[in-house]
Amino acid sequence: MLDLEYLVKTYGYMALFIGTFLEGETILIIAGIAAHTGLLNLWGCIFWAFLGSMTGDQLYFFIGRYKSDWLLARKPAWRGRIDRVLRKLERHANWLLLTFRFMYGLRNIITLSVGISRIPVWRFAVLNAIGAAIWAITFGVGGFLFGEALVDVFEDVRRYQLEVLGGICLVALAIWLIRMLRRRKAAREASPDQSPQGQT
Repeated sequence: MLDLEYLVKTYGYMALFIGTFLEGETILIIAGIAAHTGLLNLWGCIFWAFLGSMTGDQLYFFIGRYKSDWLLARKPAWRGRIDRVLRKLERHANWLLLTFRFMYGLRNIITLSVGISRIPVWRFAVLNAIGAAIWAITFGVGGFLFGEALVDVFEDVRRYQLEVLGGICLVALAIWLIRMLRRRKAAREASPDQSPQGQT
């Protein structure tokens, strides 16, 4: 974190652009703290974070679109993760494209997968820009208002990411089981009575 603070204080918006281009909400939160102390301008931070995030994800999209064979030859272990993302895109494309920046550790694999999919360039570009704007405003303003606490939260998420992901999976499994049981109950209630009738 200290290195990020040094980069933001020394190189300002350029460090923010490069950091968000590669992947990282932590550097944006730190930039928000710097804006709170007067070292940077908040809306300048939001703009450069928006630009860096949008440009980086557009690049990964084009790598997926035009270099997927080369990429998968070098990273064959990614095939399973990409296939899972492609299945989700078939059902929830717009929602996923607007929110993938908030899914820690999945940003790059999702944008590569979108590039491999049949989603048109213009559609991804529009949703990518909207999502980048929402993300930049959320974490920029969050850093400005609650900076130190948010940095601590993200450090804890990184430290305990397996536990966090495990908890999320358990909650998702519980929700799935409840919905499945409700569907089965509704199906039983809706089905006609199969007991014999008219017997004396």
